[in-house]
Amino acid sequence: MLKLHSRCNLLCTYCYVYNAADDSWRDRPSRIPDNVLKRSAQRIAEHVAAHGLRRIRVELHGGEPLLGGAETALRQIAEVHAAVRAVSGTLCEVQANVQTNGTLLTEPMVRRLASSGIRVGVSLDGGRAEHNKRRVDHAGRPSWGAVTRGLAVLAEHPEVYAGILCTIDLDLDPEDVYDSLMEFRPAALDLLLPHANWASPPPGKGPSTAGSAPYGEWLARAFDRWFDDGRYRTRIRLFTEIIGLLLGLPSGAEAVGLSPIVAVLVDTDGSIEQVDSLKTAYQRAPSTGMTVFRHSFDDVLEHPGIVARQLGTGALADECLSCPVLQVCGGGHYAHRYLKGSGFRNRSVYCADLEVLIRHVARRIEPVLGLGSLLPD
Repeated sequence: MLKLHSRCNLLCTYCYVYNAADDSWRDRPSRIPDNVLKRSAQRIAEHVAAHGLRRIRVELHGGEPLLGGAETALRQIAEVHAAVRAVSGTLCEVQANVQTNGTLLTEPMVRRLASSGIRVGVSLDGGRAEHNKRRVDHAGRPSWGAVTRGLAVLAEHPEVYAGILCTIDLDLDPEDVYDSLMEFRPAALDLLLPHANWASPPPGKGPSTAGSAPYGEWLARAFDRWFDDGRYRTRIRLFTEIIGLLLGLPSGAEAVGLSPIVAVLVDTDGSIEQVDSLKTAYQRAPSTGMTVFRHSFDDVLEHPGIVARQLGTGALADECLSCPVLQVCGGGHYAHRYLKGSGFRNRSVYCADLEVLIRHVARRIEPVLGLGSLLPD
């Protein structure tokens, strides 16, 4: 993950970068400088050569990565392609995505991104203006009009339309959120639990309601709408991950499963960090103390925070180890386990929600696949 900008033209009320415990973004360059851009590409190529990789994925992030236009994204990916070709020829495929809030997308910009093979994902909390009241600019003005214009452009370029990321809002009807998002014809969709933890619980799950499962129930309703909908060829990542895990496949996402973490982030000053979601825990929680100028990505693998996320069950709380849905849940997202004073070796703040959702999915797919019970009671 390469951060092109450390600032954003929006200030979403739930943002885990700008409204969380870690405000280190204030000390970072607003835009990635040339030396970081080039050195990041060299480090990626070094990693490709060291491990004989045949495919890598580069995610361009922010802030808002398209602030100032597409030029930085195009230059970054061009540098990565050139560096990787120099060490592997055509043997390593570079998959490039940019994750944007969609407000800056224009027809010329999308065409330029497409010409460089960069796919575009958009963050959106639902397909109606009232679903996106938390996605506002720094003056509190809604972003909806600009986003819908950007999505209309993307819909005309399905070859670069990667999909939509949607953060769950309990105040919204899950079926309406799903139906409205489908109107934008996304190739893929992911429903995200708000980044939260035991120190900063998510909306609707305070200390007195820790055992309740409002997010699990919300997601179960969304799952039914998707599963019963003839359009469910649109992949919803959380749901397809859970189905795969129930059938014994490895996970490919942080939200569920026990597969090791596969992502690392380079910030605009060249710092190599763990993923931004850890910013919800405490000041500089994602920090490794390493930079692309002095360290390789292999060096980062020795960092205790990264090691902990390679250990599978070895990094989980004792109560997780006896849980009947462990192999599917995997302890939930690492960032959601944090508790001040005991770190990350706790069950997820969404523990009850994940169990409700996983059991619901299992019950729905068992008869369809002609299977017996996929989970113990």
